[in-house]
Amino acid sequence: MARIVFIGVGDVELTRRVLSALVLVPELRGELEIVLYDDDPGRLATAETLVRAIDAEARSAAKIRSTFERRHALRGADFVVSDLDVGGFEATLRDFEIPHRYGLRQTLGDTIGIGGVFRGLRTIPVLVRLAEEMAAECPDAWLLSCSDPMAMTGWAVQEATGLERFAGLCHAVCDTHAYLADLVGRGQDEVTFLSAGLNHQSFVLRFEAGGRSLYPELDTVLESDAQLRRHVRVELYRKFGHFPTMSSEHAAEYVPWIMRHAEETARLGVPVEEYLRRVGKSLHLYEETRRALSAGHSLLIRWQHQEPAAAMILALLTGEEKEIYVNVANRGLIGNLPEGCCVEVPALAGAGGLRPRAVGDLPVQLAALNRTFLNVVELTVRAVLDGDRGHVYHAAMLDPNTAATLTLPQIEALCDDLIEAHGDLLPAAVRA
Repeated sequence: MARIVFIGVGDVELTRRVLSALVLVPELRGELEIVLYDDDPGRLATAETLVRAIDAEARSAAKIRSTFERRHALRGADFVVSDLDVGGFEATLRDFEIPHRYGLRQTLGDTIGIGGVFRGLRTIPVLVRLAEEMAAECPDAWLLSCSDPMAMTGWAVQEATGLERFAGLCHAVCDTHAYLADLVGRGQDEVTFLSAGLNHQSFVLRFEAGGRSLYPELDTVLESDAQLRRHVRVELYRKFGHFPTMSSEHAAEYVPWIMRHAEETARLGVPVEEYLRRVGKSLHLYEETRRALSAGHSLLIRWQHQEPAAAMILALLTGEEKEIYVNVANRGLIGNLPEGCCVEVPALAGAGGLRPRAVGDLPVQLAALNRTFLNVVELTVRAVLDGDRGHVYHAAMLDPNTAATLTLPQIEALCDDLIEAHGDLLPAAVRA
């Protein structure tokens, strides 16, 4: 029997997608044990009701339990699916409201930017502790992290704990592949893709059918659609030569040329403070799920684009090989990015475990964009692992959007305000 532990179950849609994929596999009927952990009683109760409803509808006969004791939840696990939101909506709101007072505009602010730095400062210590507890309670288990900022947390966890069975999992690459195939009128099974880079900043290196690049066909589509050309990631593709996998909302704050210019955000349709709207939508979806459960509505997803965490679990359990995009330590996978950083590459999951694919060097201009992002990532990691408040300032100073908007004294003052506002959510050494 496979024991799958969910750590953090506030995202009911993620839980729903992963569980639906698992319980619909006939050979796993009666072979799954699902353990749920959260520190919020309401979220935990809702998640358990959801999981039991999905299991009953699929007639999967899984063993299901929930607990407030995290180490007890981890004991004997085979897979740990982690989705952390340290500080919740209130912390996210501070990440937007305080920079807003300084005139600093953000879109998503969960991976890079001042919001990404402080989300990293909150999340890294919690995920490192989780990995350390896994070493004691389930040393052979896989930690499958769905938590942003993935490039920061993945680097920190693997450096701090040496955990080998770690994979960060995100649907951005798969969604981009589907989007590009649709733009040129192809089925995904007709197209060969290869993407690589960093989470939320990977690039499509190969986009081919029948051994021929489909980029010329994409160019024709873009030339005929002026509205489509007014997207940030299309703009980046046209300047840097490879299509980025991050959404336009993400892409706008990874570079210094857009967010500080109101005319550019208007021209490119950038939704400022978009993440707050998404959080509101997520809270609404949570309440909708609770109402659907109370009314006895079906919540099992029978037809879906498989969630990466579910795809990896199924490949490892059944032995049926599948290519999955993962975020793992760079051990010679991308030659012109630093060893040990957390990179996003394709991997083959199956009977042989997880085998990440070495991509080689990225085109130099793409590696340069990645290294700009990695400056912020590495300094945030160092701030936590070395207990150095100075690196919080350094990370913010080198962040492209923050640096393009604020002066050095303003950046220091902003960081001080955020450190004070987040208080005990941050590591003690950072607060000192």
